[in-house]
Amino acid sequence: MELITVSKKTEKHNPELAAIFHQMASCYRYLGAKHRFRVMAYDSANRTINNLKNDISEYAGKNDGLHELKGIGESIGEKIIEYLHTGKINTFDQLKKKVPLGLLELMDINGLGPATVKTLHRRLHINNKEELIAAIEAGKLENLKGFASKKVENIKRGLKLFKQAHSRMLLWDAQRTGEDILQQVLQLPGIKKAALAGSLRRKKETIGDIDIVATADKKDWKKIVTRFASLPQTDRVLAKGDTRAAIVLKGSGTQVDLRLVQAHEYGAALLYFTGSKEHNIALRALARAQGYKLNEYGVFDAVTDRKLPGTTEEEIYRLFDLQFIPPELREAGREIETARKKHIPGLLQLKDMKGDLHLHSTWSDGADEIETIARYICKEFPAYEYIVITDHSPSERVAHGLQPADFTDLFREIERINKKLGKNLVKKGAEVDILANGSLDLPNELLQHLDWVVASIHSGFKKDNTERLLKACANKYVNCIGHPWGRLINRRDGYDVDWNKLFEILNKTGTAIEINAQPDRLDLPDYLVKEAVAAGVMIAIGTDAHALTQFDFMQLGVSVARRGWCEKANILNTHSWKRMEQFRKIKLQWGNSDKL
Repeated sequence: MELITVSKKTEKHNPELAAIFHQMASCYRYLGAKHRFRVMAYDSANRTINNLKNDISEYAGKNDGLHELKGIGESIGEKIIEYLHTGKINTFDQLKKKVPLGLLELMDINGLGPATVKTLHRRLHINNKEELIAAIEAGKLENLKGFASKKVENIKRGLKLFKQAHSRMLLWDAQRTGEDILQQVLQLPGIKKAALAGSLRRKKETIGDIDIVATADKKDWKKIVTRFASLPQTDRVLAKGDTRAAIVLKGSGTQVDLRLVQAHEYGAALLYFTGSKEHNIALRALARAQGYKLNEYGVFDAVTDRKLPGTTEEEIYRLFDLQFIPPELREAGREIETARKKHIPGLLQLKDMKGDLHLHSTWSDGADEIETIARYICKEFPAYEYIVITDHSPSERVAHGLQPADFTDLFREIERINKKLGKNLVKKGAEVDILANGSLDLPNELLQHLDWVVASIHSGFKKDNTERLLKACANKYVNCIGHPWGRLINRRDGYDVDWNKLFEILNKTGTAIEINAQPDRLDLPDYLVKEAVAAGVMIAIGTDAHALTQFDFMQLGVSVARRGWCEKANILNTHSWKRMEQFRKIKLQWGNSDKL
């Protein structure tokens, strides 16, 4: 295979190439079952490229570099080389002649599989999303065989989620984009200080626009605005004034706003543009009650208009006799009253985490061998005392779930790796399926030999799953309920759950509940995390990592926990493994479902 010469300043090919492979998989999926192996191959290539830490061209520039990547065989490797040389893939161009691109977009909408899209295309001549919406509004789907009212409602719900996905970025994507732009802003001549603001700083699960607040001498503002508007990622300029510039980014269409202020205004501006709107309104009301005015320029005496000292957020909160309120809590709930009483807790920090309780290896659907994962953790996360391999169980056939007999070999492999590492880093676990009747798809005789058991629902998303979850909690070998709501942000709504009942049983049985840190899950969401903690439930944060780059998702899990007002003590994997074993022993002593 031909090598690619990599320049020092490599372009970012991964997002576009992964998107092409995703669309190729969709084309073959539309063309029928005879192409199922091609669908699997291109889906796998898409996942691999999305999970790469470095640009694909760097692997293409090494002998056998592409072949070392999981899911990249000779045929797909040749297409990668073709793309890097020409910017296109001929096979994809040919596929687009057979399957209109508008139909591929439809297949990305939840509730619209290949068969449904084919029917809509052949019977109603629908070629894209806009035509589908028009057909629904005209009532044309109601006359189609197989399109009952419930199916049409599911399609409408899928369209709504699809619209949300294209108007708001996932936190992880926004964070990476925002940090990239911020670093470029910090390098602009004249910039003294700059920070991300808005909902991104508050770590909301989806982000609309990216806000940056910066300080510089006034004489440099015009030059800074011009240079910001000319950043290489700029698709178009929305605004270009004396103190503000707004651009739209290529590809994502995300708006980025830059606000310039003077040094003495920076704290007030950062506070104001971080929000939330409701938090700012509450703060301004408090300021008025104390005879002050608060805006993005500072705090002023309401009568004399004299500016009060306060160049940082901490100083401004102190002026109102408030404890500093971390950005994640600024949602105008109870944070201001709590800060007045000086009861804002010391929130969880990333450095508090001692291990990862949910991850996958090549033993099921992960991209990396267990030893590779272990060595990566030792290098990149030296503070971790343990990681738990929680590969899938038999019911997850698509994820190559393990059969009971496979665990003997898995245990030997983990023991071999720990011996090689000279420490007991890797723990034996599993992510077991909660079946429709609430039972598990692995026997207790096997579960009792595991160090950690995560029980999750992977099917039946359209019904109330409370009873399934309760029955899983009642199994004395289940330590944690994984991604408990089953949602995929902007793609699939969570199923119905009686949360009060679930939290009661979790607490009663000594079962933890997970914050799954995958960017499109963040499940349990922050407001339910708060309720779980109030009910006395312990929280476990797991990355659900399927590739090395995904261990960084732990920071997302920590952000969700912080928004849920979690302290270190609320999070199970801030503790030593000895404490984890004590947690498990208490559950074992509780017993089984007859005590519910």
